[in-house]
Amino acid sequence: MDSSSLAQILESPEVQAFATGFPTTLAHLGVTLALLVAGAVIYALLTPWKEISLIREGNSAAAVAFAGVLVGLAIPLAVSLSVSTSVRDITIWGVATVVLQLLAFRIVDLLLTGLPQRIRDGEISAAVLLVGAKLATALILAAALTG
Repeated sequence: MDSSSLAQILESPEVQAFATGFPTTLAHLGVTLALLVAGAVIYALLTPWKEISLIREGNSAAAVAFAGVLVGLAIPLAVSLSVSTSVRDITIWGVATVVLQLLAFRIVDLLLTGLPQRIRDGEISAAVLLVGAKLATALILAAALTG
């Protein structure tokens, strides 16, 4: 490939669009991932049981429950990312999504009484029920974001 062919490729509209859009994509991804991490940390701090400690001790039920939290936060954040057009938009909708999802998770935790102890005791069935409830709320919130 000679230098004029390479120059033509580099000047093509597709390459120019990529060069313009890729930094924006990275910024949008970074903000969304930061919101996911912040939501997970806040959730871990607010839960009646300390899932991270339980996971470190080998508690599979806690690991399943926390994985459900991560996916439950990621679903509406992904939808927020897909319907937003700027970092500011992603931040506003992402924060709103995380707050609503954490509130919904807390309500689920309160409604499904007895689950914290059952998860501490390592009951996978309790963790699966909790994950199902959290994913259901995540999907409903994600649908609400699309209007």
